[in-house]
Amino acid sequence: MTQQEHQQAVYNRRFAGIEQRRLEVWQTLAHHYFRQWVKPTDTVLDVGAGYCEFINTISATHKYALDSNPATADKAAPGVSVLSQAATGQWSMPADSVDVVFSSNFFEHLPNKQDFTHCISEAYRVLRPQGLLIALGPNIRFCYDVYWDFVDHHLPLSDRSMVEALEIAGFRTECVKPRFLPFTMSDRLPYRPFLVRLYLMFPLAQRLWGKQFLVIARKPPK
Repeated sequence: MTQQEHQQAVYNRRFAGIEQRRLEVWQTLAHHYFRQWVKPTDTVLDVGAGYCEFINTISATHKYALDSNPATADKAAPGVSVLSQAATGQWSMPADSVDVVFSSNFFEHLPNKQDFTHCISEAYRVLRPQGLLIALGPNIRFCYDVYWDFVDHHLPLSDRSMVEALEIAGFRTECVKPRFLPFTMSDRLPYRPFLVRLYLMFPLAQRLWGKQFLVIARKPPK
């Protein structure tokens, strides 16, 4: 089995039967949370886009999905340009060309910290001055007991290590939520749109169930 075939097999097993749930969650997150960080005039690059739930949903003028998974091209909506490549190489985007780099549940799949720092450096390169990097991922500080239950998890990260890596690369941290979303969308957390909105409105709920960090950092002006 090739790496791409293995990746597809993992996605098929993990997300079968919950595609609509994931779509509803991302539609709600995009409309009720992330639009404060992403303007309709922006150019947005989704790194590790997977099934494109975020990039298909977010409102932006130019949208790009970067992923080596062949399924990404099938899932991308009209208007989303797919970059079918590994994130561990040089990204097929010019320097200073992107307003927002977004990545959710991707960095933990990288095999080592060298590849992780490469991705952070590439994000810095392609972002325009004042551009944003938005990163979500499982916070090893709060999910250490279940983190390794996923065969494709390799790199344990926390909100603290994420901030440190970004600041070393030259970013300025703007928002850090150590507990943002639950560990997985199969957790016993309500996922209907109005319940997701309620979850976002109440920090106490996030402190109780949140096991994923959210870190947002900005590339400084020249």
